[in-house]
Amino acid sequence: MRFWAVLAVTLGLSMGDAALGVREVVAKEQPSKAQRGTVKKASVRPAKTVSGKRKKAVAPARVVPAKPSFGQLAGLHQTHDPLDLRSSVALVMDQDTEEILLAKNDDAVLPIASITKLMTALVVTEARLPLDEVLTVTQDDVDTEKGSRSRLQVGTRLTRGEMLHLALMSSENRAAHALGRYYPGGMNAFVEAMNAKAQLLGMRDTRYVEPTGLSSRNQSSAQDLARLVKIAYNEPLIRELSTSESTTVRVGRREAAFGTTNGLVRSPNWDIGLQKTGYISEAGQCLVMQAQLAGRRLVLVFLDSAGKYSRIGDAERVRKWLVGESRKDS
Repeated sequence: MRFWAVLAVTLGLSMGDAALGVREVVAKEQPSKAQRGTVKKASVRPAKTVSGKRKKAVAPARVVPAKPSFGQLAGLHQTHDPLDLRSSVALVMDQDTEEILLAKNDDAVLPIASITKLMTALVVTEARLPLDEVLTVTQDDVDTEKGSRSRLQVGTRLTRGEMLHLALMSSENRAAHALGRYYPGGMNAFVEAMNAKAQLLGMRDTRYVEPTGLSSRNQSSAQDLARLVKIAYNEPLIRELSTSESTTVRVGRREAAFGTTNGLVRSPNWDIGLQKTGYISEAGQCLVMQAQLAGRRLVLVFLDSAGKYSRIGDAERVRKWLVGESRKDS
């Protein structure tokens, strides 16, 4: 019986994967028993006078506790694995034989954040829409779900190919939304096409409601995402754009540089053929990849990883494990 994450839990707003440059805030320690029931007012130091001018008093910054992910609420992080992964869900599969090398809660259904954009890209590329057609970012593309930021200002005009590049490499939310909005029939038709493709691929635990991944209602399992990675890998354009390190596009009157959200594509230790990252608070840190490791073509899925760089750490733990096992066999 497949495990379903708690879908009815309503979590607060969180930033998307493209906005991870914002510094994380550390939660306050819980008060002791002696402190409970006592509320202290924040102390404000008296204003100091410098050169006859009186400085304004500054109150201490408020610390906001981190919101738990669906996986944390469901207790998935209590599952132990031999590699001590920080991801509550993990799957490593041989791309050619579909042999499962590592599985951890791989049937759990959770929010997938910007991993969504891999299906967005697949639907766009398979539709064979003209990549040189110019799309315009409008107010409709502004994130009202999480309030995430974007460097693509309203009015920005880029080609469909450029939008696809930014969505895959930099996890640009407005670019992904514009791709869906410009699909024949509009956004509703695009989301229907995403779900139809998922069903065609046998992704029975997957559901999409929009093309960016900002909604926690976009959900899937590691098993389903492994199928998606295998199929998306067949599209050369997706392989090329998702593993690109950087690009420059014209935003208004200036040139803007964008980079990858996955530093592993620059690592000499990795041979990555396709990748996508994701993050919202409900989903935790997420990562899917196709990579050549220990002489095998592998699909790797990490969901609901705890900590900003933990998904990268988990990928490295798997790489070292596979390389080590390969040397034992040789």
